[in-house]
Amino acid sequence: MKAVIMAGGQGTRLRPLTSNAPKPMMPLANRPMMEHIIDLLKKYDINEIVVTVAFMANAIRTYFGDGSEFGVQITYATEDSPLGTAGSVRNAMGELDDTFLVISGDVLTDIDLGRLVAEHKAKNALATIGLVRVEDPLEYGIVITDEDGTIERFLEKPTWGQVFSDTINSGIYVLEPEVFEWIEPDVSVDFSSDVFPKLLEDGRKVIGAVADGYWEDVGTLQSYLRAHKDILDRKVEVDIAGFEISDGVWLGEGAEVHPEAKITSPAVIGDNCYVAEGVQLRQYSVLGAGVRVRRDGELERTVVQDNAHLGEQVRLRGTVVGRSCDLRRGVRCEDGVVIGDEVFVGGDSVISADVKIYPFKTIESGAVVNTSLIWESKGSRSLFGRLGVTGLANVDATPELAAKVALAYATSLPRNASVVVSRDTSRSARMLKRAFIAGLNSGGVNVLDLEVNSVPVTRFHSRSAKASGGVSLRLTEDDSDSVVIRFFDGFGADISEAAQRKIERLFSREDFRRVRAADIGQINLVPSALEMYALSLEQAVDIEAINERRFKLVLDYAFGSSSLAMPAVLSKLGAEVLAVNPFASTLGALGYDRHAHAQEVANYVKASGADLGAVIDPSGDQLTLVDNEGSILNHTQQMLCFLELMGDQLKGDKVALPVNAPSAAAALVEGNGYSVVWSKTSAPSLMAEAESEGVGFAANLEGGVILPESMPAFDAAAGLLKVMDMLAIQDRKLSEIVDGLPRPHLSHDTVVTPWDDKGTVMRTLVEQTQGSDVELLDGVKVFRDEGWVLILPDPEEPVTHVWAEGTSSAEAKNLVQEYSRRIRQLVR
Repeated sequence: MKAVIMAGGQGTRLRPLTSNAPKPMMPLANRPMMEHIIDLLKKYDINEIVVTVAFMANAIRTYFGDGSEFGVQITYATEDSPLGTAGSVRNAMGELDDTFLVISGDVLTDIDLGRLVAEHKAKNALATIGLVRVEDPLEYGIVITDEDGTIERFLEKPTWGQVFSDTINSGIYVLEPEVFEWIEPDVSVDFSSDVFPKLLEDGRKVIGAVADGYWEDVGTLQSYLRAHKDILDRKVEVDIAGFEISDGVWLGEGAEVHPEAKITSPAVIGDNCYVAEGVQLRQYSVLGAGVRVRRDGELERTVVQDNAHLGEQVRLRGTVVGRSCDLRRGVRCEDGVVIGDEVFVGGDSVISADVKIYPFKTIESGAVVNTSLIWESKGSRSLFGRLGVTGLANVDATPELAAKVALAYATSLPRNASVVVSRDTSRSARMLKRAFIAGLNSGGVNVLDLEVNSVPVTRFHSRSAKASGGVSLRLTEDDSDSVVIRFFDGFGADISEAAQRKIERLFSREDFRRVRAADIGQINLVPSALEMYALSLEQAVDIEAINERRFKLVLDYAFGSSSLAMPAVLSKLGAEVLAVNPFASTLGALGYDRHAHAQEVANYVKASGADLGAVIDPSGDQLTLVDNEGSILNHTQQMLCFLELMGDQLKGDKVALPVNAPSAAAALVEGNGYSVVWSKTSAPSLMAEAESEGVGFAANLEGGVILPESMPAFDAAAGLLKVMDMLAIQDRKLSEIVDGLPRPHLSHDTVVTPWDDKGTVMRTLVEQTQGSDVELLDGVKVFRDEGWVLILPDPEEPVTHVWAEGTSSAEAKNLVQEYSRRIRQLVR
């Protein structure tokens, strides 16, 4: 039997270690990752190997040659341009005329390949996917199989809302040559996203087999250190080069260790190393070939690659040092430091936690290198949260961070693109906005500066022909010490999750575009910014009808920037307006409480006999309505009111709603002759659906309203004007509409769920609901006779959300309690 080792990856997440070496050549216990894979194949008598190469192919060819030195026969298939996982294997099809195995050259594993092959043959499959279970499935393709192993569903690199299993695609396949019929030649084709879905679609047999043994995708710097630890703890069966001179201590050929050096098990000392007196090699220290450690050095949980020099009293903890580095006397590196190849670090320098130093750099003596990756050091699982990039002002949301995020964003855009930028009135946002603009300019991106302005105004101008997107920096509503950097696309909507991941990748590996002085971006103000936005609001409503109604309106601006644009619009609508908190103020916005502001408006509505009351939150995104009787509408009532008011006047034939919307909302939509487009609960997903053709309205259960005819994004001011427009045209009172609404019974709970348990929880819940009516658009939504329940992992916090709707409040609460109890039992 033949095997294909895929060795063409660049390993960008392992930079700077892979800046000038291919990922399969990264050493694990002083042997390249791919060499461990070859050993595994030999164990199962697979000696004919085809290696697919692309990035720095010569490094792999030079080391492995024809394979004779390693007891195998190796041929190579070279990709001139990226072909994807399936395309690279098809590139080698001339060598593959019988059942063959595919495996990555950059994983650490000892799984039972024999069992995988046997199961493939026993079930007469066209393709067999090796499956493994992991704690965090976000970076992999998750898979669900039925009882006989046939694959039912899989999804490549899901978000937490899409996680329905912790069983993932290991990238190890057993295939028949007929599979090449489903792989187009000379183009990039992927097994998980292209080939396997086609096979399932065509009814061909694709099975999944859960593999026994250890498996680790060594894709990040953290997993690189973890893989070494697992090797030394003997959690994975691989050969460690050298002689085991004592329990858990390996010594390479020609290595010299001073008698007064202290070595704590487990540890590996490579060939021809020199360890001087007084040196302490603590647990999980690995020295590559030719490494010299001078007297009184201390290493712990540290990997030092070949031919590095560590001077006297060097102290390294949780550090990776690349090949041929030179660290002089007294250098100290903290946890998470990664140093690329051939770096010189002068004496008594200090490199702070999580700093990455790329190859061939020189650090002067006594320097303190402190450009740490703050988001990693703070333990954040991702750069982006629900709204954007969030952090404590001047603690982790620093000017340095803002400039780096801006550089990453600028790098993701074309050179000479333009971006609209705004802020609120706070000093924190002003400070960070200046740093952010500098970062954009450094990356060759122009800035259209809106100065102080609301989020909807920023969204509106992001849609202009001159702009490629927008950014707004402002305080978060729930924490006055925190700032959020929000990103908008060229339609004014929140940027997609894919765009977020692109920015995050550029940020994490510091792969920035810095332009020449002549190409540095410009800064320009936007003329008549408020007037243009106000005009767009006016054009979306029937001004004559509203004028005739002569509304009395109580409007709370909540000290936000919406107070800059709305008065000019309302003055043209003939409305008598009692404006509450009608000026932008940081101190006022800091104390924003939606219910308290709404209650104040309700009191004014009752006292003045107003037709309508409203609160626009400080950002300008979220709307809270108060009817003419002074009743505050909750978010569900507000959604239903809009759907009732829109009636048959929708500009389109579809309405986008999140999956946690009540059934009554769908009934109202369909009763008016429209169809529902279901969306994930996240704001970017709802906005993406709002951009779709035919969608005339969208709303969520947090006060967000989207009128795509104006802009496919939240805009509280536009929502308020639309309510006034519909009430005027239909000559109705808001209280009458509220009284006639259905009364859905919704319930919600959150269950503490450690990150490592989330995948297991979702997989088990999916298994428990097999045979039931289940939807997997966002989380797991289970339909029951008494209603539905939605289980959704939170993307930011270690919790799982449980929503339910029942035929009564008691039924809804029972459903929530039932599934919350299941999750708690699974976590325990």
